[in-house]
Amino acid sequence: MDNFKQWEINAREYSNCNCAYGCPCQFNALPTQGHCSAVVAFEIDQGHHGDINLDGLKVAGIFRWPGPIHLGHGEAALVIDERAKPEQREALLRILGGLDTEQGATIFQVFSTTLDKLYDPIYADIDFHIDIEDRKAHLIVKDVILSHGEPILNPITGQEHRVRIDMPNGFEYTLAEAGRGWSKTSGPIALDLADSHGHFTVLHLCQSGVVH
Repeated sequence: MDNFKQWEINAREYSNCNCAYGCPCQFNALPTQGHCSAVVAFEIDQGHHGDINLDGLKVAGIFRWPGPIHLGHGEAALVIDERAKPEQREALLRILGGLDTEQGATIFQVFSTTLDKLYDPIYADIDFHIDIEDRKAHLIVKDVILSHGEPILNPITGQEHRVRIDMPNGFEYTLAEAGRGWSKTSGPIALDLADSHGHFTVLHLCQSGVVH
């Protein structure tokens, strides 16, 4: 642990998975459909890995597990901002791969232990914009990901419904705005998610977990 490079990222994240709104996984329950798939993206407002600056870089990912995440056998494809320099790419891959991180401290480290297959990284332009409070996001990686997130609507009135997930001891975030999303992906992992769980949140993580 003492040999880990210290890192920290403060980022804004959008995630769309195949579960019903709210996502049972957030409550340690089994996934809605018995299996898990997701599209995730974040933009780093401030970040570093050792002395390597990561400000302004974007990351996206496609994930799929044949059952609940904790049972493993998952696969993942990571997209790294094409603007990243070689040393920044390596830094991001180490963070996302759960390296230089205490065991169980972050979602990246935990998820890394559940994957059987990690495809070669994709370096591409990531068109990503997010408004956490408004529960809106769009994500485009040409020929790889097309995704957008919206607020949940009241089925009777059509008005926007606001609900949040509060996780004081979480390994991803402390507070997330819940919404819904649509995602289509191609490449190594093909997904088609429609009107399913989405969340919009701040990621403030370091090698020891969520920064409070």
